[in-house]
Amino acid sequence: MSTERLAKPKWLMMNANFGSGYRRVRSLLKEHGLHSVCQEASCPNMSECFESGTATFLILGHVCTRGCGFCDILKGKPKIHDLGEPQRLASAVAKLGLKHVVITSVTRDDLDDGGAAIFAATVNKLREYDPNIQIELLVPDFQGAKASVDMILDAAPEIFNHNIETVPRLYKTVRPRMGYKRSLSILKYAKGSGKVKLVKSGIFVGVGEREDEIKQTMQDICDTGVDILTIGQYLSPSELHLPVLKYYPPEDFVKFKQWGNEMGFKHTESGPLVRSSYKASHQSANLIEV
Repeated sequence: MSTERLAKPKWLMMNANFGSGYRRVRSLLKEHGLHSVCQEASCPNMSECFESGTATFLILGHVCTRGCGFCDILKGKPKIHDLGEPQRLASAVAKLGLKHVVITSVTRDDLDDGGAAIFAATVNKLREYDPNIQIELLVPDFQGAKASVDMILDAAPEIFNHNIETVPRLYKTVRPRMGYKRSLSILKYAKGSGKVKLVKSGIFVGVGEREDEIKQTMQDICDTGVDILTIGQYLSPSELHLPVLKYYPPEDFVKFKQWGNEMGFKHTESGPLVRSSYKASHQSANLIEV
């Protein structure tokens, strides 16, 4: 693999904001012993989201049992899970006054249920604090275990999210321990259950996919019944991760959004800095019946 890296274009340059809102969210996470995917995955939107008083919570610890080439989350052998995490997370959400909360996790192949019970417990604790809060769960594939997926669906979050990430040809490079068809089947199963209001997925571009592959992957996702699709530019966290092979200009993301709208997604969020949980409440606005 070449060590030469593409220069980041101007449309990806951001001014970080480390104001009082940012400091408050960081302090609250530390105080409650919580992790955020914003910090652990080096999200480029972290300062903006923290400053606005929100974060995407990362549960089940901060060590992942898999090693996807694009992800900056620590890989290794996780510690025994802290069962007090759902309570602490719900308390932090209440202090932040969030009305829409996004929760994801590391992948925990070391747990029999992949951590699904902790997701469900977290939803239950959040409902105790605010019965009307909108909950979005971004879940791993649970190695395809339907029993684990059912635990998530039975908890009845408003939004069930599972990311496809990339085109099938690149799975062995980008997501070597994942399965494209497995992930599609999870999305279809969630949509068919009728237990959640919206199903969501996301992909990123820039790791060597062709445009026809992007379009076909979008269509495959749409065919499962997914309501919301997010599309963003891959940014390599370090020289140890997969390199960016192409930076797509903003006009390409406009085109991807048009494709999504034509395919029939209820909402397509497409842009260079779009991430699955970026302005998540905006993505689902007007789609959830109260």
